[in-house]
Amino acid sequence: MQQFWWLIYPYAALTLMVVGSIYRFVHRPITWTSKSSEILEKKWLRVGSLLFHWGMLFVIGGHVMGLLIPLRVYQDLHVSTEMYHSVADILGGLAGLSATIGCAILMLRRMLNHRVRRNSSVGDFVALILLFLVIALGTSQTVIANNVVGPYEYRLTVGPWVRGLILFHPNVSLMAQVPLLLQVHIIISFALFAVSPFTRLVHVWSAPFFYPTRAPIQYRSRFGFRAR
Repeated sequence: MQQFWWLIYPYAALTLMVVGSIYRFVHRPITWTSKSSEILEKKWLRVGSLLFHWGMLFVIGGHVMGLLIPLRVYQDLHVSTEMYHSVADILGGLAGLSATIGCAILMLRRMLNHRVRRNSSVGDFVALILLFLVIALGTSQTVIANNVVGPYEYRLTVGPWVRGLILFHPNVSLMAQVPLLLQVHIIISFALFAVSPFTRLVHVWSAPFFYPTRAPIQYRSRFGFRAR
């Protein structure tokens, strides 16, 4: 099972993400969109979207710093373990809480607002539920487990394993030492990667370089509109 979860499963999920994204981009380019529902409801979307996206920006940045940068780099920069975990606990906790609350608002909005719900697909709900589970579990590890049990040094286990995946030579034995909560967080994260090409999450791979210069979108009422 260790070989399956930490070797076969991650590569299968990433392969599905890459192949599925390429297929959708080539054969169904018109569906490559986040399918905005702003016209259906704005108040909840404005709050939830801001909290979620800003929180996720810092969460992703924290993951890059913690997983892709080796521990020896921090040691060479004289960043102590205590300092690193204190900063990660405060900033990572705030970012995780922001993303969790924002995702919860977006999920409740899609479930409780009948206009948004009627225009949602199964993929919309699957994406939001998986996103919420991934973010909530990660935030629980940072905010609760790290302060109750004590900081877990994932830079010695998860970090080298992730870098090994990138280099196609992962050390599966490292993941046996990882706390269960963090293991579940990682497993669901790869499930999220696998389903992303088939949901609105596919838009995260699009860089909005031309967004500032695009033509404005105008909405007009179907009824009661008079042409001048």
